[in-house]
Amino acid sequence: MTGRRDGHDLHTKRSTHPSIETLSDTGFSIQNPANSGSPPYTRGIHKNMYLDRLWTMRQYAGFSDAKSTNKRFLDLLENGQSGLSVAFDLPTQLGLNSNSELAEGEVGKVGVAIDSIHDIRALFSDIDLSQVSTSMTINAPATSLFALYVAYADECGIPRKALRGTVQNDILKEYIARGLYIFPPKESMRLTTDLMAWSKSHTPNWNTISVSGYHMREAGCTATQEIAFTLSNGLEYLSQAIDSGLDIDHVAPRMSFFFGCHNDFFEEVAKFRAARQLWHDLVTERFQPNNPKSSMLRFHTQTAGVTLTAQQPLNNAVRVSYQALSAVLGGTQSLHTNSYDEAIGLPTEESALLALRTQQILAEETKVPNSVDPLAGSYLVEELTSKLYQNSRNLIEEIDNMGGAMQCVIAGYQQRHIHEAAWNQLQSIEDGTTKVIGVNTFTEDQTTDIVGQIQNSAIAQLQEEQIEQIIEDRDSTKADQCIRSIEEAITDGSNLMEPLIEAFKAEVTLGEVNDILRDNFGTWIAPSGV
Repeated sequence: MTGRRDGHDLHTKRSTHPSIETLSDTGFSIQNPANSGSPPYTRGIHKNMYLDRLWTMRQYAGFSDAKSTNKRFLDLLENGQSGLSVAFDLPTQLGLNSNSELAEGEVGKVGVAIDSIHDIRALFSDIDLSQVSTSMTINAPATSLFALYVAYADECGIPRKALRGTVQNDILKEYIARGLYIFPPKESMRLTTDLMAWSKSHTPNWNTISVSGYHMREAGCTATQEIAFTLSNGLEYLSQAIDSGLDIDHVAPRMSFFFGCHNDFFEEVAKFRAARQLWHDLVTERFQPNNPKSSMLRFHTQTAGVTLTAQQPLNNAVRVSYQALSAVLGGTQSLHTNSYDEAIGLPTEESALLALRTQQILAEETKVPNSVDPLAGSYLVEELTSKLYQNSRNLIEEIDNMGGAMQCVIAGYQQRHIHEAAWNQLQSIEDGTTKVIGVNTFTEDQTTDIVGQIQNSAIAQLQEEQIEQIIEDRDSTKADQCIRSIEEAITDGSNLMEPLIEAFKAEVTLGEVNDILRDNFGTWIAPSGV
């Protein structure tokens, strides 16, 4: 990995003097391009886009214990946020209780600690889940966390069909980029399709999977790779769901996507447009759906955490603003804007509010949402859209020829491509080819006094004490019966959702449930040996 291979450049090649001629060279159809709301949805999935409804302002939040995070949620909602997005700590993301030896030092650090239905009650206290959509960034134990959410909604008397939101539930990108997986691919796919099948009847307004390119982009992949790896993963989920007996028109409309938005402004705008068109074309060609929504790519966007710098952190507020603008010009359905202090620590209330205000200024003051796809017809944007479309399609075909996304994951194909791209990006910053203000140009010697959110150091002990009290006080006979029901469902192949929901109602903990799954499914060692 010492050089940049052809086809893996950091940025999409573009004309320095874009024109109708350079656009024609890409194969772009200049005559009568489809409007927004019409296939292939290059210009947007809705006819009037933000003229009818703004994107959802969904700020990602979670730290320490459930009570502290609930306060942050209530503050954000009071200040105009229109949806919730939950960040879980590492033990929760790995299906571990806070009192596990493997959780030591990580409880409540990068998200909220969730061990049982007691924590879910505290997390959503004073929040009407029938009126607010919730996104949960959780993958390996996604089925468990969604079951906890449903158990709490049942307890509150909220009809399951009223629940709106998304559970990420994208295990393939964990194998590819993040490494927070638990079970082998086959068993993980069973959990994914169980959630999809159950949700079809019980929570029809819930998005059962959010296929994430964001984490792969954070790991170092290029814009082309982000599109290709994300959409190929989406195709794999659709194929697995159909093989399990589900219909394309039941699964695909409840599938959403998650992308990052980076610093190459016009490339990012074009990336979103190209992804929409390519998803429509691939789904239509391969699955022939009857429901038009099956081929619509709906996506959430988050500004790029990897572009934030600890040096001159206030610069990050500027980066985030431009990245957010590219997402809106690209037609995102919801958006998270990072806080300027995230390269230093967890966001403070002040920085989190400024991040939200960034979206609100973009929505209310700039007039950008007043036109549908306002950059359409730009020779440069159309050229980049066309190139990203074709380059991404070529890469997806390469993945298909190797057996599809899951086979490539098992072989380490995507991982190797991302490692190479990340190395190239690092080299580019170190040799000064890529300029980063405050890091390799316009540097300053002074240090910042920004320290980030101060955490409660006692959170781990408090969570441990709560778990001990729950196990002591619960109806042990009922809890044991629920654990046996989970084991029976694993063995006979029946859907796991209802046994999980009943177990959490009986105060079985998250760690206990996932220990059962580990015992029966086994765990996974990546091709790298990690």
